[in-house]
Amino acid sequence: MNEVHSPPEPTFTDLARGIVNDIGDLFRQEVRFARAEIKSDLSKTREAGTVLALGVGTAALGTFLFALMLVHLLHWLSLPTGTDPSSIPLWGCFGIVSAVFLATGTALLVSGYKMFQSFTLLPEKTAQTVKENVEWIVNSK
Repeated sequence: MNEVHSPPEPTFTDLARGIVNDIGDLFRQEVRFARAEIKSDLSKTREAGTVLALGVGTAALGTFLFALMLVHLLHWLSLPTGTDPSSIPLWGCFGIVSAVFLATGTALLVSGYKMFQSFTLLPEKTAQTVKENVEWIVNSK
């Protein structure tokens, strides 16, 4: 006689152990996902920080040149009349160069600020999946 043996019914302990193992696996996967997301966000932060640092440095140089321009403007205003007005005065040269540096620095600062606004340092995708997993576990009872 062919007798078919069915597998033994799992016990409550086996079921509980399986649930705990599944939750542990889920937790480990979420941690790996969060690490990957944070690593990506840190890379974006480094890029935005570099752009901001370049912007601050360039704007600082422009501000320094602007201060020098004001000194030369004061000197030029105190020159006696009759000097050659056909050439650009020294203060004008400083003004042009400082305006270029200030404009470039401002553009870099705005660009870096927008880069920072485009992402958050918190792993939002991971938080969302954890929330969904918790809701699923709570609602599956």
